[in-house]
Amino acid sequence: MIKISRLFPLFLIPLLAACAIDSSKKEIVESPSTPFDAPPAWAKEVVWYQIFVERFRNGDPDNDPTPEDMEGAYPGFVPEGWKITPWTQDWFRPDDYFANMDGKQGIGGHPITGFDQKLQVRRYGGDLQGVLDQMDYLQELGVTAIYFNPLNDAPSLHKYDARHWRHIDRNFGPDPAKDRETMANEDPTDPETWEFTEADKMFLKVIEEFHKRGIKVILDYSWNHTGHTFWAWKDVLKNQEKSPFAEWYEVKQFDDPNTPEDEFEFSGWAGVPDLPEIKKTQYMDHADGIRAYEGNLYSKEVKEHIFAITRRWMDPNGDGDPSDGVDGFRLDVAAEVPLGFWREYRKVVREVNPDALLLGEVWWEQWPETMIDPEPFLRGDIFDSNMNYRWYRAARHFFNAAPDELPASVFVDSLEFFRHNLREESNYALMNLTASHDVPRTLTSLFNKTKNKYQAKPEDNPDYKIHKPDEATYATLRMLLAQQFTYIGAPHIYAGDEMGMWGPDDPGNRKPLIWKDYDFEPESTHPLGKDRPTDEVKFDEELFSYYQKLIGIRADNPALVHGSIDFILTDDDHKLLAYSRKHDSEEVIAVFNAGNETQIINLPTKNEGSYEDVLGGIEVRREGENLVLELPGRTAAVLVGE
Repeated sequence: MIKISRLFPLFLIPLLAACAIDSSKKEIVESPSTPFDAPPAWAKEVVWYQIFVERFRNGDPDNDPTPEDMEGAYPGFVPEGWKITPWTQDWFRPDDYFANMDGKQGIGGHPITGFDQKLQVRRYGGDLQGVLDQMDYLQELGVTAIYFNPLNDAPSLHKYDARHWRHIDRNFGPDPAKDRETMANEDPTDPETWEFTEADKMFLKVIEEFHKRGIKVILDYSWNHTGHTFWAWKDVLKNQEKSPFAEWYEVKQFDDPNTPEDEFEFSGWAGVPDLPEIKKTQYMDHADGIRAYEGNLYSKEVKEHIFAITRRWMDPNGDGDPSDGVDGFRLDVAAEVPLGFWREYRKVVREVNPDALLLGEVWWEQWPETMIDPEPFLRGDIFDSNMNYRWYRAARHFFNAAPDELPASVFVDSLEFFRHNLREESNYALMNLTASHDVPRTLTSLFNKTKNKYQAKPEDNPDYKIHKPDEATYATLRMLLAQQFTYIGAPHIYAGDEMGMWGPDDPGNRKPLIWKDYDFEPESTHPLGKDRPTDEVKFDEELFSYYQKLIGIRADNPALVHGSIDFILTDDDHKLLAYSRKHDSEEVIAVFNAGNETQIINLPTKNEGSYEDVLGGIEVRREGENLVLELPGRTAAVLVGE
């Protein structure tokens, strides 16, 4: 019997889981090679768009997952009657086969009782053809960098449980059967035998087409763990300590063949049994919190395997020109991997492409209260950027009074503390995100006044609101987005937020995207059987246009990319906030009225002359050295000097 060295937290059951860009012209502008310890210049200029491929768009129904493709994914079996879920089905309406999961146990021995657990079996068939089909849409939106959730071959919907790191998932390409055969004929330990599968070739086409549009591409990998169907782990399970890969993994005890018991014990990420962890030079169970720590991966062979895959996607044809490869990587659960490994990894990456970006997921120290200080990772020897969840939690607290009121001065103190803790070049490269595959969608996060990512779905909190948010929430969203797109750092959009999608925490944040050309069933079902409003599900043209406008404002005003920041107004009594972004002779002022009443606001300027509100068209007049505007409650303005 397989034993796990750490308890499996129940809240994680459903989780089983260089160039600068001129955004206005969408052309790649050549820049000098980036110094080793600096982020690439393009990192602060882009607008990120995150794609979770399985839920993006089904461009090719012929490659849809089958039960064979899902073998090994949670819950460890494919229920009788399983089939692909229609893209337009009410998300909360149970599939017919859900009933065939009742009373059974998932991986790890936990009984399957909840709707969220059953959702892990759903597949919609999103693929890379769907991405190719919607490139004009992404260009129209104005985004200039794509962050792909894992594309590596894996049986789950989320792909963090890699079966093969070196290949794109078979169901994301045009010929899954051929790709299975190609992989089976390779020696995974010998890169000389690796071929490009049909899915690999399609991904290379995706890179090429994005690059033609001046759009960067980074790829998500977790070097901390594999899936339990990973080829090396399967050999360990079969051959135990005699496996040539026995030192790849954090095995606590091998099975003794001379006893009837199964003594095999290993460490799975966060206790998850189908995500065995790669062995480090020192074992850290992180029970008292996750923090940066020294050390390395234990096995030289596993490191060389990782480096070979990294080089493969950065320079696919191996000609020394990385322009046909990815522009960097987003590294999953990065704080759980030793710093020594990341230093080596940076050298490998920058040797291939000096303008590549390394972006870490450095997030929780102790969930749900304390976030990790990313500073040890952003000194120039490891990562260039981090997923800036710290900014979002503070901004949500201020603009949304969630979980309680936050004075403007305290919000500014938080932002300044975060900023002054890091090198200035790191601040400008941070990925400022409001939502992702790991947190509630932005609208739903704002609709609920709970703590950030705590009891953020019905199974954890029966009172958590999952229906369409009210107009007050949309007003809050517009303010929050105005701050995101005018603040220091690179703004990020989780695919579908710009369409007006709502949804609770994982897995409810992974609904299929609501494309204009689809007719969706209304949402009328509650997973706990509770009453709820019936909501029309359709593409939100008005919100899409607002995102476009913010992207355009940022592209048209270099001060919002390169400029310094000076907080020129913090009024706690009236909930007012304003800051100036100054670059060369240009000044842009962002103003926020987070209160409910209209306020007359006086603002100092660094330039003379008139200013225009390019966001909402609020009248702005000059009185001496100050600008004066009358700003309605719960709105923002972006003032640009003329």
